[in-house]
Amino acid sequence: MAYIDCRTLTVTQLRDDLVREGFPAYRAEQLWKWLKDGTSHFTDMTNLPAVLREHLEKTYLLPSVTIEKRLESEIKDDGTVKYLFGLDDGNAVESVLMNYRHGWSQCLSTQVGCKMGCTFCATGMDGFTRNLTPSEMLAQIAAAQTDCGVRVSSVVLMGMGEPLDNFDNVTRFLQLISEPGGINIGMRHLSLSTCGLVDGIVRLMEYKWQLTLSVSLHAPNDEIRTQLMPVARRWNIDELLSVCRDYAAVTGRRISFEYAMIDGVNDSDACARELAARLRGILCHVNLIPLNPVDGGSDLHRRSKAARLQVFRSVLERSGLTATVRRTLGTDINASCGQLRQGQTL
Repeated sequence: MAYIDCRTLTVTQLRDDLVREGFPAYRAEQLWKWLKDGTSHFTDMTNLPAVLREHLEKTYLLPSVTIEKRLESEIKDDGTVKYLFGLDDGNAVESVLMNYRHGWSQCLSTQVGCKMGCTFCATGMDGFTRNLTPSEMLAQIAAAQTDCGVRVSSVVLMGMGEPLDNFDNVTRFLQLISEPGGINIGMRHLSLSTCGLVDGIVRLMEYKWQLTLSVSLHAPNDEIRTQLMPVARRWNIDELLSVCRDYAAVTGRRISFEYAMIDGVNDSDACARELAARLRGILCHVNLIPLNPVDGGSDLHRRSKAARLQVFRSVLERSGLTATVRRTLGTDINASCGQLRQGQTL
């Protein structure tokens, strides 16, 4: 008998399944609440009758994560928490909980490792193991909420892995997380980051979701981008920006172009002017990211100086683009952009 992953079902699907087995419809809402709260065992669902719990044990799987390690930033006014979550098969992923003025945001992993091999990112240094299921993505949120006693109000799929390389599981997760009665985080509070899988962006565009698409650009041209990101050899920058222009037009949502500032590589005034010219006419903004150090990474990659970053931003703004500098959180615990790995950093 094939078990069904209980966390991947909507409350409506659960209700239909239970009624079909002769249980009252209202039991689905009770079960759903336990799932939303991150309960790991059917036996803990004490307001369900024993006969129903036995049926659930025989019919469904209940994948979960466990907190293997936990680090909290000691930087003043930071408050970032990084988790190493153990998975049921012995693998592990990292996830980061961040405290902003607007509420708690969580950076989730979508894969164990990554195939993309971006030269400035730690995640791909250990290779790729497997995709995460929707349940394992949801469980990261439940575990962090329970541990810190907070409610996560926004989610960014910017942790370990390339979300669009795990397309079916990620889109199912996005449907479940916005389900009324569940975690219930609306699409406008969700962000999905991609290194630029053009075919994945085309597929995502069909949903017309109101999430924020973040595209890791990191260079104004193919010459620099192919040095940093192997994916650029599959789709050149013109192909990528063309589909981004279409995506913004179809969804009406502004695209966030992520740009890691690397000293002497992509941070010159000429790069800024070329970038501005390429992005002209696209509904977007540019998110400048001070490069974060990566243990074992390239010695050629160093963070741009603060003054250079501000000049670069000014060039973009004079060209009519909106540009922001990403706030750096959790650097003392290797929890910042590009620093997540399969547990080696904890």
